Amino acid sequence: MAANPPLRSSPRPNLRLAQTLALAVPALLLGGAYLSQYAFGLYPCEMCWWQRYPHFAAVALALLAGIVPPRRLWLALAALAILVSGAIGGFHAGVEYGWWEGITNCAMTPVGSGQSALDSIMNAPMIRCDAAPWSFLGISLAGWNFLISTASAVAILFLLFRSRHAQV
Repeated sequence: MAANPPLRSSPRPNLRLAQTLALAVPALLLGGAYLSQYAFGLYPCEMCWWQRYPHFAAVALALLAGIVPPRRLWLALAALAILVSGAIGGFHAGVEYGWWEGITNCAMTPVGSGQSALDSIMNAPMIRCDAAPWSFLGISLAGWNFLISTASAVAILFLLFRSRHAQV
């Protein structure tokens, strides 16, 4: 009687899950950021904006992975972009908690609609990078971005590594 070969998982489900995470996590985090901004008036400071840019890149890279080979490369780059956003979020959270100094001149003014730009700037409060406007369970939005982005980037890279070894 012949021995059955060891079962190996197919690389496809790992790649699909990695691509789903690489697309869904930054899209949902961006959606949450824009929802908090436009629905709840939590305007972003400069470092908040810095956290958004890598998520935009990650969404584009994850979409690219679905249509242009090499798929793993685009997903790995998307994971790195998500990790960069998480690192910026970690730095920003440290500034908010007073663990270290932030970037000087880090403040934004929200621009209102229906006013001239000068009137909007003169009448709007400054959005400071060193003050968390909202927190949940004692963690600011920047802190949540750090936790979620870092965990998902690690998960995506793990899935890519696992799918590569499943092929060998």
